[in-house]
Amino acid sequence: MKRTALASLTGAALLAAGVAVLPGWTEDKTRPSLPYTDTTRIAEGAVVYETYCASCHGINLEGEPNWMDRKDDGYLPAPPHDETGHTWHHDNELLMRIVRDGTEAIVGGTYKSNMIGFGDVLTDEQIASVLGYIKSTWPTEIQEIHNEINSRTLP
Repeated sequence: MKRTALASLTGAALLAAGVAVLPGWTEDKTRPSLPYTDTTRIAEGAVVYETYCASCHGINLEGEPNWMDRKDDGYLPAPPHDETGHTWHHDNELLMRIVRDGTEAIVGGTYKSNMIGFGDVLTDEQIASVLGYIKSTWPTEIQEIHNEINSRTLP
């Protein structure tokens, strides 16, 4: 009986130790932050936006017309990044991944998107800066909602 209990405890301890080292279990669970109040990073993000994003999403973040209706080729037009779009509905981590890897890589399957990944061109810091620039243009109440989305989606 003692041997069975000792074996069970040893097995449980080994299982707990193994689980503790699984990827993600011991990592710091913090969401990437967007520097939307840092004027230097906002200015850097504005340059990145103008260079890489404005040709599709519009110089004023307005997106393409009829952005919720698929085109004849099955692709959606580029959405606006101002408060009228859905960018602020997504947490920082997902936004970073979309810019870095592209929408098709994130959504998967047969989803059609012209949003390519910029991970080969932009650093994570530049991606955070451009997203910080975008967020800096939103009304305060939208920024606060976005902050709440980030706080409640932490694992």
